[in-house]
Amino acid sequence: MPGPPSTTMSPPSRCYRCCSSPSTPPPPPQQPIRGARLLLTRRAHALSLLAGAASVASAAGRARAAAEEDGKGEGVVGAFKSLFDPNEETKAGKVLPKAYLKAAREVVRTLRESLEEGDAADDSARFRRGADSAKTSIREFLGGWRGQPAVAKEESYVALEKAIKSLAEFYSKAGPFASLPGDVKSKILDDLNAAEAYL
Repeated sequence: MPGPPSTTMSPPSRCYRCCSSPSTPPPPPQQPIRGARLLLTRRAHALSLLAGAASVASAAGRARAAAEEDGKGEGVVGAFKSLFDPNEETKAGKVLPKAYLKAAREVVRTLRESLEEGDAADDSARFRRGADSAKTSIREFLGGWRGQPAVAKEESYVALEKAIKSLAEFYSKAGPFASLPGDVKSKILDDLNAAEAYL
C-alpha cells in the first residue's frame, strides 16, 4: 500500500527585523522619488510661511515704531490693531476712514501741484499732466465720498468741497482753457490749506 504523498515544503521566509541573525545587514531602504519631492515641497511651504510671518512681524514693528513715535506706544497688540484698523486718527484728533483720508490728501496734493504748475506756464504739456491728475483725484474723491454721512460734516470735506466748487464755477464761466486769476487761485489754496490742517 503506497504511503501518503510526500509534500516538499519550502523553508519559511525570514523577515529581517526579527528572524535574521545580527550579522546579516538589512537591505537598504528604498524611498521613491515622489517622496523626496513631497519632502522638498513641504520644506518650501514651511519656508514660505516663515517668510510671510517675518514680513507681518516687520510690518507690525513699523506700525509699533510709528505709534511709539507719536507717543501712543501700546505694544504689539496696538501695532497690529493700527495696521489692520480701517480708521486713522487725524491731526485734529478725529478718527476717520483711512480710505477717505488717502483720497482727500491726494486731492490736496494734486490740486496744489496743478495750481503751482499753472504759475510756471512755460511747459503746457506739464501743466496738462498736472491738471489731468488733479481731475482724476477729484473725480475719485467725489465718486467715493460725496454725500457719505461718515465724512459729510467733517471740516476737511467741507473745505475740499469749497475748493472744488470754486474751481468748477470758474471754468464753467470762463471756459476750460482759461487761466485762473490770482484771487480765485488764492481762495482755492486757502481752502486746500484749511482741509490739510484737518487731515
